[in-house]
Amino acid sequence: MDIHKDRIIGIFKDKFSKETKPIIVRSPGRINLIGEHTDYNEGFVLPAAIDKAIIFALAPRSDRHFNLISADLNDACIVDSDNLKKSTKQWPNYFLGVIDQLLKTGLQPGGMNVVFGGDVPIGAGLSSSAALGSGFIFALNELFSLGIDKLAMVKMAQRAEHEYAGVNCGIMDQFINIFGKDKTVLKIDCRSLEYQYFSFQRNDLRIILCETPMRRDLATSEYNIRRHQCETGVALLRKYDGAIKSLRDVSMQFLLAHQRDFDPLVFKRCKYVLEENERVLMSCEDLKRNDIISFGKRMYAAHTGQRDDYEVSCNDLDILVELASDMDGVIGARMMGGGFGGCTINIVEESKSERFIESISHLFRERTGKEVKIHSTKITGGTERIE
Repeated sequence: MDIHKDRIIGIFKDKFSKETKPIIVRSPGRINLIGEHTDYNEGFVLPAAIDKAIIFALAPRSDRHFNLISADLNDACIVDSDNLKKSTKQWPNYFLGVIDQLLKTGLQPGGMNVVFGGDVPIGAGLSSSAALGSGFIFALNELFSLGIDKLAMVKMAQRAEHEYAGVNCGIMDQFINIFGKDKTVLKIDCRSLEYQYFSFQRNDLRIILCETPMRRDLATSEYNIRRHQCETGVALLRKYDGAIKSLRDVSMQFLLAHQRDFDPLVFKRCKYVLEENERVLMSCEDLKRNDIISFGKRMYAAHTGQRDDYEVSCNDLDILVELASDMDGVIGARMMGGGFGGCTINIVEESKSERFIESISHLFRERTGKEVKIHSTKITGGTERIE
């Protein structure tokens, strides 16, 4: 992280003022150990913040302009907060959306100079977008002493992404970005927003992400289809119980009792969501007992459900999980994120991790003729101001 911090500070001083001492904010990417496609069904997820992060260097200006510089893209954007409108480029909209949210709530941040960049891979499913939005609102809160509490920051960052970036995301990514703690995972109830920390202090294990080269072209369209299928199932079940508002309210017994009324495909989607919610809850019990072997088995079961019932996996992801399952020292593996590309997440014994990286890279190339990107991560704290 120090390498990225020094680089960002250096660019800030070159672009603005060598005398100005900016504040520095670290905003992490995230992983999700288990609980996929449950958030928009008001279910449970189990994410963690990671050591890959975006670094912000920022200092106030005397006017109400925001001078934004992306170090990684070598691009810049100047924004007048008194004349706010969406950018034709995508990345500034994550910042514009945050400024818009602040103005809508009556807050009046001053202008600022900002340089940002880091090592959260874009498009790998580690939520670089939430690292941008949540990190920026945290930085504004620090710089101007706005007094926004953590949950309000989470909700504002989510709305900013909906309204300016045009991504109808769940709340998990922003939540873990702000609430993450070192060496813990966070169970989030996506209905009530209640949360609970579970220790993950395992120095004998590494979390390794294997990123496929496949473009996630289907991710958005198929995401919307899956969401509609779940809503269709809820509408059908509500005929029998008007209290049902989402799949969160449905038991497996109740779903099975009405299976004949379902289109088989819609039934599979709903069944997966109910099973995945249960896997999250049972995984938390595994962590309480420090039973990482059982936890790993649930990861494999989750991938099977994502592949066969929810059908959001793809051939590359399936091959990576299959290869990992045959390797010595791998505790668990599954696809992570929306699907149709992105990453698999693997829990691997530390002593076997280097061998795992070498083997899966070689075997995946042998099977597919493609290269896989490897990201080795550690669980860290959420967004924070650093010296």
